[in-house]
Parts: sequence; C-alpha cells; structure tokens
Amino acid sequence: MQKPDYVDFDPASRYVRLDPHEPAFVQDPYPAYAFFHAQCPVFFWEDFGLWCLASYEAVNRTFRDRRFGRERPGGYMASVAAKGDRSHLADFDRAEAGSMLELEPPVHTRLRTLVNRAFVSRQVERLRPRVERLAHELIDGFEANREADLVAAFATPIPATIIAEMMGVPAETGPQLVAWSNDMVRMYMHAPTRAIEEQANRSAGDFAAFIRHHAEERRRKPGDDLLSVLTAAHESGEKLSEDELVSSAILLLNAGHEATVHQTGNAIRALLSLDGGAAAFLGSDEAVAAAVEECLRYDAPLHMFTRYAYEEIELVPGIALQPGEQVALLLGAANNDPAAFDAPRSFNPSRQDQKNVSFGAGIHFCIGAPLARLEMQAALKVLFERLPSLKIAEEPQYRDIYHFHGLERLVCRW
Repeated sequence: MQKPDYVDFDPASRYVRLDPHEPAFVQDPYPAYAFFHAQCPVFFWEDFGLWCLASYEAVNRTFRDRRFGRERPGGYMASVAAKGDRSHLADFDRAEAGSMLELEPPVHTRLRTLVNRAFVSRQVERLRPRVERLAHELIDGFEANREADLVAAFATPIPATIIAEMMGVPAETGPQLVAWSNDMVRMYMHAPTRAIEEQANRSAGDFAAFIRHHAEERRRKPGDDLLSVLTAAHESGEKLSEDELVSSAILLLNAGHEATVHQTGNAIRALLSLDGGAAAFLGSDEAVAAAVEECLRYDAPLHMFTRYAYEEIELVPGIALQPGEQVALLLGAANNDPAAFDAPRSFNPSRQDQKNVSFGAGIHFCIGAPLARLEMQAALKVLFERLPSLKIAEEPQYRDIYHFHGLERLVCRW
C-alpha cells in the first residue's frame, strides 16, 4: 500500500507524523488508514502523543478489555489539574467530570442504569412514527425550493428535536442545544485554541444553567421524560448528585444528536454517490436497515476514541503502555480493515461480514445506538421516497474537526 505524501513514518520506531488538519486527510482519511493496516496497525501518532490501534481486531478487543477504561486515574479533576492552569475551563471541566462517559463502575453502572430503560430497542421503536412525521414536515418546508443543505435542513433537526423531546426540554431550543454542543465538542479536536476553549467553557456554563432551570421545573411538575427521571434520582438523595444530574443531561443531549447528524449527512452522501443511486438499496425495511449498517461502517462519524491503561499492558512485543497512559482506538480505520471486511472501501449493504465498531463495544457501548439506528432508518427512507431524483449539487467538504468526521454542508437538488 502506497504511503500518502502527507504521512511521515519511521518503521523502526513505529512513529508517525500526520497533521490531522492536513486537508487531504480531512477530506479522505481512508488512504492513510489503508497504509496503517498494511505497514503499522499499531503506531505512535506524534501529533497526538498517543499510541494508536488501527486494526479491527485490536480495537474491538480493547473496547472489551477491562484493563482499559474511560476514567482518568486519580479522577477527572485531578487529571486535568496536572495539565496546568485551567481556570478558564472551570465550567467545561465541571460538566465533563460527572459524565458517565468518563466514569467506570460502580458509578458508571449506577448512572447508566438510570437512563438505560429509555434507550432499549422496544422503547425506541415507539418513536419511529414521530421520526417519520418530523422528516416529512422538514421536507414539506424545503421541497418547493428544489435545493437545500441537507445537513442543516434535515440531518440536524431530526436527532436534535427527538432528544430534546425525550429529555423534556422545549423542542424549539434544539438549535441552541446544537450550538452549545458544537462548541463543547471542539474541545476534542487536535490542539484547540484558547478562543475555542473559552467558547466551550461559556457554552458549558450556559448549558448547565439551562439544565438546572428545567430540572427545577421538573421538581415542581414531574413528567415521564428523562429529565424528570434524573431529577427524581437527585431528589432521592442517593442516586444522583446535582453535578451528576447536570453532566448526565448534557451528555444525553449532546450525544443524542451530535454523531447522528454527522452520520446522516455522511450516509446521504454515500448513497448518492452509488452507481444507480440509492433506490436499489432502500426498497424494504430490511434493505434500509442493512444500508444503515453499511453507512455506519463505510464512513463513520467518530474516528478516534481513547482509553486509559490501568496496568502495564503490552501492545506489541517491545511496546507497553504504563498505568495511566492512554491509547487511541481508531474506529474509522477499524471499520475499514481489509483483514476484517472484504473490499472495505466498496459500499455493500448485503455484506456478510458486517460488524462495525461505530458504537463501541463493552460496558461503554453507545447507549443511544438503537435510537441512532432508528432515526437514520426512518429519515433516510422518507427522504429518498419523497425526493427520488435527489442529487448532490456541489462537492461536499468535511469539517476540520478530527476525530468527528462530518460534512460542513451537503447541498442537494431534486
């Protein structure tokens, strides 16, 4: 496999220099991943300062290995304090510290159990008619224009509205929730600037105030929504602290739409790029479900997730992580590993080797996976039924926010 010009690789040390902001990599990371699979499925990415795992087998295994975890040794606050002055990130750090995404059992188990019931498949399936109705309403709003940016007009409002309604906050606040979320996730990009950090902190503080306001309303007037569940757990005095309530609500609102927006945009692009168009892949409900799974594998929205080592762990002979060190799991690479998938860069919904890791695995498997799958299935089916002549109007560009892999815009005509 030919090495992309923008990759600098030392085979003796397994060190790689690859600027994640390199335009060619931002727009198409898969040639670099193919090189890693062929030459160095375990490598040290100097730009991030992390050992990385690119193979499907290693990523899938590490997700499930309890010697690794999300919780920072010593706790979130002690860990970030060691990085120097972060007083300008006080609100952001407070929101992150209580997130179940950053915790391990038994605290993780307690928090996840509180909200899991709302996200199991049988509960989520009840939302399908609502998602379909919302998709129709959105298309009604722009169909006559014969052109639209489907990221902004379609991919974003659906998951943002649904998760707002599930949480019990006003659906019309969806655009504000998306804006706060976008500001916060920029903290996960490579080398965020001071301006990005300060904006993320402001948004985290505003988001937390928003949650506390609506939680207070739920104390006075409980409902059957998720925020009422979290508020009741806090009121019990033993299941949820106020900071955990706020962090959990922010996580659910952010995670409930952020990745699904990117994945829906990526999926529409992939389907429209196929010979013969999307119609051949979206006939029956079963075909739609299979196409969604292939979209999740083919061009996933999240390309890097990290884990901390809790003991000394050998990655390959001669290379070991020490306790407290991080390893990066490259989901986008794992989903396109030729050792795991036949012709990985071919879009094939009927493939028999479908086992993508886009939602993770193990105890941190994405709690919203059933919801994300349903939203995509319902939305894509409605979109391509309503607009069968849909075509890409201008070459879409991916946003420069590795490891979130999503489009800036997706302008289409019909």
